[in-house]
Amino acid sequence: MKFPSAELVHLDNLWFQVTGTLCNLACTHCFNRSGPQARSFGFLTLAQVQEELETAMQAGVKEIFFTGGEPFLHPQLPEMLELSLAVAPTTVLTNGMLITNRLADRLAEMERKARYSLEIRVSLDGWTEASNDALRGRGVFKQVLAAIERLCQRGLLPLVTVVRTWDEREDGAALESFGSVLKSAGYTRPRIKLLPALPLGRELERSPQSGANSSLLSEEMLEGFDRDLLMCSNSRLVTDRGVWVCPLLIEMPAARLGARLQDAAPTYELKHPACLSCYHYGTICGNVSALIEGPAELKRP
Repeated sequence: MKFPSAELVHLDNLWFQVTGTLCNLACTHCFNRSGPQARSFGFLTLAQVQEELETAMQAGVKEIFFTGGEPFLHPQLPEMLELSLAVAPTTVLTNGMLITNRLADRLAEMERKARYSLEIRVSLDGWTEASNDALRGRGVFKQVLAAIERLCQRGLLPLVTVVRTWDEREDGAALESFGSVLKSAGYTRPRIKLLPALPLGRELERSPQSGANSSLLSEEMLEGFDRDLLMCSNSRLVTDRGVWVCPLLIEMPAARLGARLQDAAPTYELKHPACLSCYHYGTICGNVSALIEGPAELKRP
């Protein structure tokens, strides 16, 4: 079968898998199977991040993301963020569990001094302690709400991401419930982004039908479709094992494009069911498609 392909038109988004798959949680829907014992990918060094940032800056990168695993497990993440914030608006995707008062103070000070804005994306997957902790682990709900409160107190209004584990028709009620929970934590005008559950990683074990119902993209489906909306046409992911086409396909060896950003292949065949996520939802990993209650935080030029 011949698969359609997408070409990197412009490096809008650069992702760093900064802690590999090491995480302090093992969420039941995690698309890359991160966890306390997960070592399929390792840590990036400060020198590696700096080198790829320089390459990305020359390519005109527009936004930078740090992900994992849990990024705040990396002892040099603050130094990496300072480098990144000198290049472009920067986002950290975190479960929030490690955001102490001291760290929140440092992040707020860093954001105030930076040329570009710092976005903290905190994940929360249930609007009750029972529903959230069933997916993320006992005690997580209360700790995440405490972290959100710390960030809000310092003017760092986090973007709260939620993986949809309910029927899509219930989105309105779910958003209202999440909004109420966040307001109870002192977040007066919460920003919430819904993400689809992806047919990848542990989600295939939690919900086997998500994989069984998957299909593949075809050239016919992409006729008249703007391929610039696909993540692989505007993004790349840097790991300690090389450059991957996007964060969603981190478990797919065929999605590795090269050892370094400057050597990475510019095209990728869309041959995995997860590629349908971008087709249906657009670049779901970025901040642009956020569903926002209240005004978005403005980025400085």
